[in-house]
Formats: sequence, C-alpha cells, structure tokens
Amino acid sequence: MSSDKIVILTGAGISAESGLGTFRDEGGLWAQHRIEDVATPEGFHRNPDLVHAFYNARRAQAAEAEPNAAHHALARLEREHPGEVLVVTQNVDGLHEKAGSRNVLHMHGFLAGALCASCDHRWPAPLEMSKSDTCPACGHAATRPDIVWFGEMPYYMDEIWSHLASADTFVAIGTSGEVYPAAAFVQEADRGGAHTIELNLAPSSRVSDFAETCFGPASQIVPEWVAQELSR
Repeated sequence: MSSDKIVILTGAGISAESGLGTFRDEGGLWAQHRIEDVATPEGFHRNPDLVHAFYNARRAQAAEAEPNAAHHALARLEREHPGEVLVVTQNVDGLHEKAGSRNVLHMHGFLAGALCASCDHRWPAPLEMSKSDTCPACGHAATRPDIVWFGEMPYYMDEIWSHLASADTFVAIGTSGEVYPAAAFVQEADRGGAHTIELNLAPSSRVSDFAETCFGPASQIVPEWVAQELSR
C-alpha cells in the first residue's frame, strides 16, 4: 500500500447530500440574502443583528446535519492510509470532524467558533450569538462568528501552500474552482509534482488543470476513490 502524502480540498458539494446547501442552491439560506449583507465585514458593521441571525441559522442547521458517505470515506482514508492525509476544507460545518477526520484545516473558519473583533480572542460559540455578547478575554461587545468573510484572508495559508508543495496526490472534491486562493491549489500542487484529481458532481471551472477526473454524487464517487486508493 502506498505511503504517499494526500492533500484533499473539499467544498460545499461534499456536504450537499447532508442537507447543507451550496451558495447557488435555490431556496436555501444563501438565496435569501445578498452576500454583501451577511458575508462581509462591511455587512456586519451595517447590521450585526442580521448577520448573527444568519449564522445562528447556519449553526443550528449544521449542528443537526450528519456526515454522509463521502465524509466517512475521507475519515477512513485518514485512519487506514499509511501516509499523511490532510483535509483542507472551505466548509464551516464541522462534518469532517463528526465523521472522524482529525487532520483538518478550516481555511474559511468554523461555525462552532466565536471571534472577538477587538482583540482576536477565539472561543467555542454558543448555538445562538448576538451583538451584545462580550468577549471572555477583553470584555468588549465585539463578538462575531469565526468565519472568513469575503475580503478577508483565509486561515492557514502559509501552512496550506507548504502542504501543496509537498503533496504526492492532490484531490479537489465538491468545489466550483471559482474562488481564490483555493482555485489556484491544483496548479500549485501540480508544480510540486503531485498527481491531481477532481471529484465533483459536474466539471468545475478548473477541470482542465486536473490530470484525472470523476463526476457524480460525492457519496458515491468519493468512497469508490478511497477504496481504490487503499487497495494500491
């Protein structure tokens, strides 16, 4: 069995079958709000009540969601693969951890986290947050969700670039390939000599950058790929 290092990028598509919609789903939470109003620092400054209500709803939805077969397959890969397996996720739902994955970097933050906009202290978020919540470290009423909003720098980027440069295999699962810097990950991994794979419901905007592709529901194609990988 190969002991190669595998770096996996996951996007909203891997959680869609767990009932958590993508940005583009009609009728979902995102369809009811403008991104500028609920996913930017400026939107939070204008109307913190709206932003907290939006993320309280997302947090409650994620708390009730269960991992699907794709999440469980990646957790199995981490347990059974003799080399390193790292999941870099754009998702904030925590379903990778619920499935048992431990080596996970949340580049866009985490619904279960709270952040002080005044002193940058972080702590576990209650199920419901409000603008009157005070920071346990500095006491200021500057609590916000620990989520990377549009216009902000994703977390762990130096670490992620380093992992991409040393990966033997890079896999993108359920991501559109339209949002940077994640859209550039496949090219960075390719420059480092990694074999690149896209597993998606449909081809992403970066599909031509991948050496190998497979399309279909994540709950079907991800377990199949993991079984194949573990049999090598």
